[in-house]
Amino acid sequence: MSLVRWILAALTLGMTLSAASAQGPSSLLQSGPMLGYAQMREVALWAQTKQSARVKFVYYETTNASVRYETDEVVTMKNAAYTAHLIATELEPGRKYTYELYINGKKVPRPYPLEFQTLKLWQWRGDPPTFKIALGSCTYVNQPPYERPDRLYGSDYEIFKAVHDQRPDAMLWLGDNVYTREVDWSSRSGVLKRYTHTRSLPEMQPLLASTHNYAIFDDHDYGPNDADRSFWGKDFTLEAFKLFWANPSYGVMGKASCVTQFEWGDAEFFFLDNRTFRSPNNRKTGTREMLSEWQVQWLIDALVTSRATFKIVAVGGQVLNPLSIYENYSTYPEERQKVLDLIEKEGIKGVIFVTGDRHHTELSKLERKGTYPLYDFTISSLTAGTNPGAVNEANPLRVPGTFTAEHNFAVFEFSGALKDRTLKCSVYNPTGKEIWTYSINSKDLR
Repeated sequence: MSLVRWILAALTLGMTLSAASAQGPSSLLQSGPMLGYAQMREVALWAQTKQSARVKFVYYETTNASVRYETDEVVTMKNAAYTAHLIATELEPGRKYTYELYINGKKVPRPYPLEFQTLKLWQWRGDPPTFKIALGSCTYVNQPPYERPDRLYGSDYEIFKAVHDQRPDAMLWLGDNVYTREVDWSSRSGVLKRYTHTRSLPEMQPLLASTHNYAIFDDHDYGPNDADRSFWGKDFTLEAFKLFWANPSYGVMGKASCVTQFEWGDAEFFFLDNRTFRSPNNRKTGTREMLSEWQVQWLIDALVTSRATFKIVAVGGQVLNPLSIYENYSTYPEERQKVLDLIEKEGIKGVIFVTGDRHHTELSKLERKGTYPLYDFTISSLTAGTNPGAVNEANPLRVPGTFTAEHNFAVFEFSGALKDRTLKCSVYNPTGKEIWTYSINSKDLR
């Protein structure tokens, strides 16, 4: 860039920020604030503005408001959808913090609490903490000009209030968290507009602001329906995913993707990418794979290394359901069997799958000779259309009483002494009414 062009760009940015400063700070907020990952001494914070603006966070330990800290300040830019990723670093383990959002130097009031937490340092000191993790998939938010002429596909947005009312420590978004449409997935700007529209849903904001959020993608936030590795726009859909979520990382082993892992208490979470490396569903030659060889080996390596009581593996599509229908892992039988065989041969304890995609909820349980059973909690959908007809599917692994066709979400509660931990799954409808529960003791996963 020439000196003259650089000066003109700087002047333009200065005038834009000056004009933005004249507006009230609340009017400049598009969506958020949102909590991202939490560690013992670091927490990710996120916000999106409507135009270029200066963004920072101020935070303090909830019991001591006199000592305040600030994140760095960043300027949101159009080419990044005006999103801001900031890191709080002046933190101690196992503490609760209150935070404030500032835009252009002015505090942005919110009509709900803004709080985050750091992970507890419990190792070698006592039992793991009790904690709650919410789960859900398939979030569709209507935008009438771009919907199918015959129907609106999204509904029951109050479900996000019901999730928030459970006060979970974290929320796992299990794919199809955004539904790109025909007008979106063929352009970077279209995908960013779709993410912005979904993220701006008013009912979602209190949940985002006080619960730590982690996400994977599935076909609809990766690209078109049933998209695979051939999708030409996967670079900009991954970019959008990184702009709008604040995961601990975006890929492992040098492979850019939604793969990541993190711990919470005595549970460790392994997020898989079932789209970026997936061979086409109808490909008749070559190796059929959903994850790819490197991702399978990374998963097994990570599971073998993990010392967590519960090893939660999250992936967009069902894993255990043996019916080769839709996009279940059983449509890729060789790779699926390889994963299950390796888990058994390596003697890996405590593995539980959590999945989405199917627009119904059910628990699948795979009994295995000589070892513990595997479980697959399929939790779907949050607001996208439901699939009541799936009740007639002959999934032989379905646990009786767990099929749910209405919109729903789940909460995993982890509790108990170190050697006697319990994972209790509770499934709720959009108003927060409990539908069913199921408990698993850590002793039964060894």
